[in-house]
Amino acid sequence: MPRIKIDLPEKFSFSTEIPIYINHINYGNHLDNSALIALVSEARVRFFKAFGYTELNVEGCGIVVADVAAQYKSEAFYGEVLVFEMAADDFNKYGCDLVWRIGDKVSGREVARGKTGIMFFDYAARKAALVPAAFVAKVSA
Repeated sequence: MPRIKIDLPEKFSFSTEIPIYINHINYGNHLDNSALIALVSEARVRFFKAFGYTELNVEGCGIVVADVAAQYKSEAFYGEVLVFEMAADDFNKYGCDLVWRIGDKVSGREVARGKTGIMFFDYAARKAALVPAAFVAKVSA
């Protein structure tokens, strides 16, 4: 089976720091993969907030997560502070990828990289919505 390879953008439009708590650690004494995805979800909420949105209101549309891909680079441990960098990329008619990189704040060591495919959604009509042009303009600036 081919390995997942995530290409990163030249620059990220957003960054946030999140500490690793004890409940993020698994029996291997490192960051659990399910906790990593939960932390990426927290970073995604902060990404939208930084641009003045919520996941239920991006220029009148909501979003849904369509897919997630992760590529692990190193272990992360209790007490470390992770830096999450994120950028919107690869736009299509109904969505885009939120590409992310996670690193340890102190050492700079890359922990993981990945992308979360999002689709814009009209929750009232229960159907896909077009990517709002104003969103593209904001996150691409």
